[in-house]
This record gives sequence, structure tokens and C-alpha cells, in this order.
Amino acid sequence: MSGLPELEDLGIDRLKHMDAMGIDVQVLSYTTPGTQVLPASEAVPLAREANDQLGSAIAAHPDRFAGFATLPTSDPEAAATELERTVHELGFRGAMINGRTQERFLDDPRFNPVLKAAEALDVPLYLHPTVPSTAVQHAYYTGLDPVTNGRFATFGWGWHMETAIHALRLILAGIFDNYPRLQIILGHWGEMIPFFLARINEAVVAKHLQQSISDYFLQNFYVTPSGLYTYPPFLLALQTIGADRIMYSVDYPYVIDEHARTFLENAPISPADKEKIAHGNAERVLKI
Repeated sequence: MSGLPELEDLGIDRLKHMDAMGIDVQVLSYTTPGTQVLPASEAVPLAREANDQLGSAIAAHPDRFAGFATLPTSDPEAAATELERTVHELGFRGAMINGRTQERFLDDPRFNPVLKAAEALDVPLYLHPTVPSTAVQHAYYTGLDPVTNGRFATFGWGWHMETAIHALRLILAGIFDNYPRLQIILGHWGEMIPFFLARINEAVVAKHLQQSISDYFLQNFYVTPSGLYTYPPFLLALQTIGADRIMYSVDYPYVIDEHARTFLENAPISPADKEKIAHGNAERVLKI
């Protein structure tokens, strides 16, 4: 737990903040790492309980809240079943995947049931950052003072690179050849990938794939800002993947910025693109 009381508030105070920020609908999810770090015997019942609690909060304010499921990915078959249950019974719009499970990325064949279920249900998976493995942290993110080490390894750099690697592994492993309708959402303007997409497409030889790396990224991924309100990465993402592939988001309660709405309102883009990014794409992808 992060210790932020706002995380646990699913009622009036959250709604007041949404009203103050001009947010009509908020998609709720459990914070990282969810139930993914737990053994299956604990993760499966806890995920169900947590999703039911979230479902009750959404049912109390169905015009203001939607939800992403937390999944017990330590048991992929159970995770697929829970995704189906939350979509069919609770009306959830997808699931939040918090990086690796038991040091395995989603391209590991054991997770195919989850990917297959998401494609069949026509719901996206939001690929959220998690901390790099202990070995990676030791190799790359030590030798400085502890606070700097920790921030460098996580939200300062490390978990964005970690998530970019995770997303690219999905492409390179042929996941989207097997599940061509599967959609993945990345935060933080695409976790570095838009900046390097042309380079990756040119330099990484992947003759086993049916399409180019960039084709998969443009067809199977959406990006959100996740509370990063600066124009250069936004405009880069817009030029790289287009307005149809960007969904606006805040990172409440980690980033509470009074300029969240005005950032998009003042963006140097067309009114039509603003409409798509502000709500149109989310309404289409999440069926809100």
C-alpha cells in the first residue's frame, strides 16, 4: 500500500475531486502490484474479493466510474476466468497488468489463457510499470544514495524502460500474430517507445513476424499520459501513432495537477483531435 488515503476513497471525496477537475468518468483500478506478487492460493480469492469491492463502488455511481480488473496472474487459467467474470458480471472494461509475474513477462506461453480471454472479450489490457528485477536493480541502479537509487530504478527511469521492454517482447514473441485483435494500453506517452520506434523497426530483425514492429505498435497499442503534462512527448506520440491511438488520463492520486484539463484544452492540436483524445477513443475502446 502507498499510504495515500485517496486510494481507498471510492465515494464522495473522489467525486468532488473529479468535479473540480472536470472529469466526467474515471476508470478505477487497484494500485501496483495488485495480486500478482501473491501465490495462487492467496491471489485467486483475494482478486475476486477485490474486484467485487470495486464492482460495488462502480454500481453505486455507474455514470461516473468504470473499472479494470486485478488478476491473479500467478494462476493464468484462474486469471482468465476472473477476467471473464468481471467483464460479464461486473461490467469491467479490461484489466490492469502490473508488469512481470514470478519474473516472467506476458509473452511467456503460460499466460496465453489471459491474452486469449482478453482478445475474445474484446477488452484491453493496461500494461502498468513494476520495479525491475533485483538483478537488474543491482546492475543498473545502485552506487548512488538510497533515495536516488530508488527513484532512478522506478518512476525516474527504470520502470518505464522495464515496461517498454515488456511491450516490445510481446511484439517480438509474435503475440499479435497469435492474437491479432488484442489491444494493450501503455502509460507515460508510450513508455519511451514512440521516440525510438523508427530505430527499433529498422534495427531489430524479426523475419518470423507477419508485419513490421511499427505496424504492431500502431495497430495493437494505445498510449495515455499517466499524469505527464509536457507537450514534447505528447506531440511526439501524436505524430508517431496518431490521435486515434491516444487516450487522455490522469494519475490520481499520485499526480494531482490542477492543469490536467487545461493541458489538453491548450494543446496546439485540432478540435477534432482533442475530442478523440479527451473522450472519444476511450468511449470506443472501453465501450463507455
